Amino acid sequence: MKKLFAILAIFGIISVGLPSVLLAQQDTAGETEQVAATSVETTPVAVQETSGGFHQALKVKFIEGGAAFMSLIAICLILGLAFCLERIIYLSLADVDPDAFLNKVGDILDKGDLETAKDIARNTRGPVASIVYQGLLRLDQGPDAVERSIVSYGGVQSGLLERNLSWITLFIAIAPSLGFLGTVVGMVMAFDDIQRAGDMSPTIVAGGMKVALITTVGGLIVAIILQIIYNYILSKMEGILNKMENASITFLDQVIKYNVKYKNL
Repeated sequence: MKKLFAILAIFGIISVGLPSVLLAQQDTAGETEQVAATSVETTPVAVQETSGGFHQALKVKFIEGGAAFMSLIAICLILGLAFCLERIIYLSLADVDPDAFLNKVGDILDKGDLETAKDIARNTRGPVASIVYQGLLRLDQGPDAVERSIVSYGGVQSGLLERNLSWITLFIAIAPSLGFLGTVVGMVMAFDDIQRAGDMSPTIVAGGMKVALITTVGGLIVAIILQIIYNYILSKMEGILNKMENASITFLDQVIKYNVKYKNL
């Protein structure tokens, strides 16, 4: 189910992003032909059509930065957001209030109804309920066995919470690296233009460096966006881990009380 969410997110974002890129290329090509065809008197009109707001400016800068590197940076953003969305959905489903659940399990254990407690834990979502269910399966073996089960299965649940975070950090690192690489390549191309022109013209230097630096700006923006979402995911995951630790202590107290009352241990 979680993989399905990620796949749907990827296709959804790609379906929205790719048409915009194609339209950007078409619009930029059309604007270039229009500027070349118009005379000096109609230049203000062409400038007015080009400045179509932030969205239009973003499309123009995307094309100016170079389709190769800017497309790779856009793919990093799309995939990074897909993994972030998958983690946010998973953590939101796992973030269940453990107090009401543990109170219900504790009341049932006080009555000695172990099977009903297992059914409640099995039918409740979240890592806390999974840990409690594993502990209830070993309740007859004593508190020590339950504690070992909680520690072991708690590590498994922690690993599930941290899954796919490495991919997000990968895209956070790759995006600015691609931007810097595009900048270096663009500056090399700018120096090639200077060499072919045989003149150190400020216009040639400024134009080439501007286009080269656009990829760096794009990569840094993508990294900043993903880093903010990544920190939010970490904070949410830490909150769930704290709830798991507190719930484990509370559940162990319930186990000891149950064994003293019904098993004489």
